[in-house]
Amino acid sequence: MLEYLTPILPGAYLGMLGGGQLGRMFTQAAQAMGYKVCILDPDPLSPAGAIAEKHLEANFTDSAALKEMAAICQAVSTEFENVPAQTLDELEALGVYVAPRSDSVSIAQNRIAEKIFLSKWKSAVHIGPVPYCVIENQAAIDALDETLLPGILKIARLGYDGKGQITVDSLAELKQAWHNFAQVPCVLEKRMDLAFEVSALVVRGYDDAVVVYPIAQNIHRNGILHTSTVPAPSLNSDQENRVLQAAKTLIRHLNYVGILCIEFFVLKSGEIFANEIAPRPHNSGHYTMDASVTSQFQQQVRAMARLPLGDTRLLTPVSMLNLLGDLWFKTGTIDELPQEPDWASALSHDSAKLHLYGKSVPLSGRKMGHINCLGASPVEARQIAAAVAGDLGIEP
Repeated sequence: MLEYLTPILPGAYLGMLGGGQLGRMFTQAAQAMGYKVCILDPDPLSPAGAIAEKHLEANFTDSAALKEMAAICQAVSTEFENVPAQTLDELEALGVYVAPRSDSVSIAQNRIAEKIFLSKWKSAVHIGPVPYCVIENQAAIDALDETLLPGILKIARLGYDGKGQITVDSLAELKQAWHNFAQVPCVLEKRMDLAFEVSALVVRGYDDAVVVYPIAQNIHRNGILHTSTVPAPSLNSDQENRVLQAAKTLIRHLNYVGILCIEFFVLKSGEIFANEIAPRPHNSGHYTMDASVTSQFQQQVRAMARLPLGDTRLLTPVSMLNLLGDLWFKTGTIDELPQEPDWASALSHDSAKLHLYGKSVPLSGRKMGHINCLGASPVEARQIAAAVAGDLGIEP
């Protein structure tokens, strides 16, 4: 029987580990609901720290800072998956409500643990990981089933946005790639005949209530998310139901409280595989800020404050366009001074909603903001996003 815990009401402090754009948008959602926010992040210029009521400029393992955070906050969450597990455990030992807990987050922090978890529950959710092999030593390469080639070699920890992974077509390329990764533990995934990618945002409350958002269909460029369109235009109803049910089942098996994103591959054959788990709000869920009854960030507040979860209904079709730092440099030369993009042209499309993250320095590949483009249909939303991209000089 689940223990009943009272809600944490507005006026209280909520803590966030990490001060990036996800922490900033969480802070805005929390403040709109009447909460105060304490950010722990070593960066004095962190986007979330700039607007939170309190910013602790310290490392995530700084015991003094964690004690100060525990004394201030009634609940703590994280905006990135690589927060040290000991940090979450220490905060919990200090009496703070931590959601999600370290045992849930640790699975998503490590691709090996993630693949084992997805394989374990394949029979329950009817969707498993792509064929893979764990590479931790030379013996694993020597014994490799070469039907896994061509494949993608990914480091087990700390990879994101296409970093820490490389495509390998042969055994020789695999050996060289693993050497280039300093022979750290890796996962080799078989490269599949991919039709498109989708992601599911799913949320679980402390009371085991689970809600899931409409599925987003994603397009990546250079390993970084480019657009997310909802409803997913290429997903049929059977595939959608399978993904939704898999997400609901997996979050319970993970014993996870909070908002979780699960990415899926849909093959040209129609077969579906689970790709990755992100234990936090997700770039592909930014559409919820303008197109859903409850945004993913308000949902994060609700989950960690032990409030009832919000309605996840889609109010309008939408296509989210990522804005990278490259947009601030017209010629692409390294000595060029950044220039503010032509927002007036982009916002001449009256259904375009601009969100910037308050980052002081634009860099190539750095996520600086996004634009949600609302339309009467997924096709129209995608067309508006393409037109906005064209006005900004981004490849549609």
